[in-house]
Amino acid sequence: MDQPVLKKTGQPGEKEQGKPRILVAPLDWGLGHATRCIPVIRELMNQDAEVLLATEGAQEELLSMEFPGLHILPLAGYRIRYARTASGLLRNILLQTPGILRSIKAENSWLKKIVTEYAIDAVIADNRYGLYHESVPCIFITHQLAIKTPFGKWTEQVLQKRNYRYINRFAACWVPDTAGSNNLAGELSHPVRMPGIPVNYTGILSRFGYNEASPVKDHILVLLSGPEPQRSILENKITREIAHYPGTATVVRGLPGVASVIPSTNMIKFYNHLTAAELSKELMEAEYVIGRCGYSTVMDLTRMNKKSILVPTPGQTEQEYLAKYLTQHRIAFCMPQKEFSLAGSLQKAGEFNYAINSIDRNNHLAELVAAFISKISPS
Repeated sequence: MDQPVLKKTGQPGEKEQGKPRILVAPLDWGLGHATRCIPVIRELMNQDAEVLLATEGAQEELLSMEFPGLHILPLAGYRIRYARTASGLLRNILLQTPGILRSIKAENSWLKKIVTEYAIDAVIADNRYGLYHESVPCIFITHQLAIKTPFGKWTEQVLQKRNYRYINRFAACWVPDTAGSNNLAGELSHPVRMPGIPVNYTGILSRFGYNEASPVKDHILVLLSGPEPQRSILENKITREIAHYPGTATVVRGLPGVASVIPSTNMIKFYNHLTAAELSKELMEAEYVIGRCGYSTVMDLTRMNKKSILVPTPGQTEQEYLAKYLTQHRIAFCMPQKEFSLAGSLQKAGEFNYAINSIDRNNHLAELVAAFISKISPS
């Protein structure tokens, strides 16, 4: 990975006296890491912290739309390349492992310079393993304390040990899930063996508030997301089938900053991206939401009390585990991409006994942020 270089434009000014300056940086693996950072950023700002962001690409586009007044420092992502098949994805990830490790090392070197140059008081890193610092408190956000693989328990134990080796370099770990048995991520967020640093469960992290509105009958919302080419593969499949859907639909393509569009009709609306406020309105109106089984999407849908049909990304073992877990606990109806059809999935979802209300929708973010800020606030 090329060493990230700060742009001269958009740099923050002098640090405000009495305010802690906190850097927030999400991973570039899809948009979910950025979207679940939105409530964290809001809470930091609510508690009078000065927030700087570090990211690039689609994540930068999304966060700049939500927070146009915040400075974004360019930080190269891990830039993981996907494949068209599940087996191809696993092979790709293995081949890219040396590059990912170089990226982690490079972002750690970058952080050392940024902390000094911009007087950073603390860091909150969403799954960015290199953003730890010896003299500045750094929080690591993840829901994957355990990592699932298709190769058996021994590989999962090896990966967990390596995962914890990085996580334990941080001051604390925030897990976006509930602490009790009625949780969203199962073994991923509640493993038998925990990291050696303090672990705090934040509760559900979502951009959205609880929804009690009645949906519009036969109106569906499609949320496309995730890295290519799998995002486009699912989009093409749904776009072909949705033309014959007898009701109304909104399709959000998950492409912030992209100019090319799909023309809308009276019945089917296409958007490349929607702000949180716009998407909240669409979610409230939808009878069913169709999307990937990404964890941030799962948190948003649970927070909004929405019935959903979720399709895990082929070969992404975390999503495949979540699909089984969520279906078993009746939080969402999930099905493999190769079996997905619009009409068939809607029929099966209509027969599915959803139990979304079993999950606690509250979070403890305000208390965690307050305790964190109290430790780092300038005297």
